[in-house]
Amino acid sequence: MTARTNSPMLRRRALRVTQTTDAPLYLMSLTARELGQIADISRISRDDAGDLIGYQRPEVRKHVQEITEYLDGDSVLFPNPIIIALPSTVSFSCSRGPGNDDICAVAGTLKIPLPNGDGRKPGWIVDGQQRALALSRSRRQDFPVPVNAFVADSVELQRDQFLRINNTRPLPRGLVTELLPEIDTPLPPRLSLRQTPAALCDLLNRDAQSPFFGLIRRPSGGKEQRGKAVITDTIITDMLYESLTTPSGCLFPYRNPSNGETDFAGLWKALLMYWAAVRDTFPDAWGKPPTQSRLMHGTGIRAMGRLMDRLMAAIDLGNAEATAQIRAELALLAPRCRWTSGRWEELDLRWNQIENLPRHRHDLSSFLIRAHMQARTAQR
Repeated sequence: MTARTNSPMLRRRALRVTQTTDAPLYLMSLTARELGQIADISRISRDDAGDLIGYQRPEVRKHVQEITEYLDGDSVLFPNPIIIALPSTVSFSCSRGPGNDDICAVAGTLKIPLPNGDGRKPGWIVDGQQRALALSRSRRQDFPVPVNAFVADSVELQRDQFLRINNTRPLPRGLVTELLPEIDTPLPPRLSLRQTPAALCDLLNRDAQSPFFGLIRRPSGGKEQRGKAVITDTIITDMLYESLTTPSGCLFPYRNPSNGETDFAGLWKALLMYWAAVRDTFPDAWGKPPTQSRLMHGTGIRAMGRLMDRLMAAIDLGNAEATAQIRAELALLAPRCRWTSGRWEELDLRWNQIENLPRHRHDLSSFLIRAHMQARTAQR
């Protein structure tokens, strides 16, 4: 029931479970209408300064429609809880009398502030956004649903919980890639290994010195940014991950597997020097959509990444001539590349027949490395 005072308030019987003093956990039920009153969905996007805000993926319309149709039917069972984050402005009053176990759970009344004219809802949905959308569109607004709520004022904690809750579910890889750099708590090994490539991808897209500046497509990008972006972020992170985790990768020495420490400055310098040289070696192929340039294609980026591992291993980044040396090495290869027209004779493929297939990735990578070695041998 909703109690009206000077400040609108939703009162709900709940169980308080104390797992950590910093974030009380409340177990309760809310109607579809009440859930819509107190909690909103935090869509992933970026503010004017380019900082990441939100964390939720876009709506899956078909899935939402299927849930709505089920909710509007007969004999509905809806056991999965919606998980929401609430602000510290909520208050909890313990019930009197027997039945409370201070170790496990305490029964009482939770008071949640309602929007008071400004339309801003106090809570954010952390898990179950598709179900919450379906509930909001259902004809049965009095339908009760289980809700788990934890107190978290910081969006960082909300993102952390969002990633952990969805760790074993098929989240879009691009969404995970963009959220990972924003998490500063220990992550499962599978995700922590992806954190450095994700952070580098973010920096490559946002730093004006980067040859990839504004070219990487991110889930948070608006229409204007998506019009310029030509490379999917997962392509970049896959290229970086392979170089960082493979002993033969040129980025591998910058990471200490024993303690997880990473020489981020060294990584950044190596990436800027190599990919800026790639951009300048192939100016007519750089920054175009993959349909116009296979250099900007997933297979092209991954193949040039493997060439980076071979070529950069012999470059002393501290040498004043390092940049010129990288460009000279790439220039040896340039005449045999067919990024925007012509035919890769050795592969028996037209330029635009290169596809995102393991076989094409292997064949193109092998050709680039072999062609570079042959050109160097012929130069001697």
